[in-house]
Amino acid sequence: MDGSTSNPQNTSIQGKDCADLFEKGIRASGVYKIDPDGLGTFNVFCDMTSSGGGWTVFQRRFDGTVDFYRGWQDYKQGFGNLDGEFWLGLEKMHRLTTAVSLTALLIDMEDTSGNKRYAWYDSFGLADEQKKYKLSVGAYVGTAGDSFTYQSGAAFATKDADTGNNCARTYKGAWWYMHRGGCHLSNLNGVYHHGTHKSFADGVNWKTWKGYNYSLKSTLMKIRRRPFGL
Repeated sequence: MDGSTSNPQNTSIQGKDCADLFEKGIRASGVYKIDPDGLGTFNVFCDMTSSGGGWTVFQRRFDGTVDFYRGWQDYKQGFGNLDGEFWLGLEKMHRLTTAVSLTALLIDMEDTSGNKRYAWYDSFGLADEQKKYKLSVGAYVGTAGDSFTYQSGAAFATKDADTGNNCARTYKGAWWYMHRGGCHLSNLNGVYHHGTHKSFADGVNWKTWKGYNYSLKSTLMKIRRRPFGL
């Protein structure tokens, strides 16, 4: 299933990303059609209400209805439903982050008791497919602890395009797994265990908040170009 599955909002306003649409007056969260670089349009979910609005969401999980243990092509193109759980697609994310000079990343997380935390990074970028969408992230601010900077510099890996130490298959996910030491400090595309689990580090884990044996209830990963504002 393509990551763009869902019907976009009826609007004649064209935008390069959700921040562009926000600055053009769009204030309702929902699915919109964008074209970041003139290479063709695709649908995205825009979060226009939280943390100042203008966020382009690229990952959302909250109920476990969508299987995230998938192969390279699914993660490249995207899957799920933009009104529900989804992964936007690495190629679209690459286009979004290379179309502007600087992109911020915000990750919202919630546990099964309703406690919420966030992690904000002042830069976020992905290389192209030839470099396996290598990750780069900047400085961290937040309440969840920093479990993502560790992954910076890593290539993306899936069960059928894994790293030499088989991190994706070992931890049943798809992520920017590291070659050195432990594979990850975060695994937000891991198995949706929903709370405490006995298996080690294969859930929707964020180590610095809940450790390796607790799977988060919900995650929302979103980006916004910098600077942003009217």
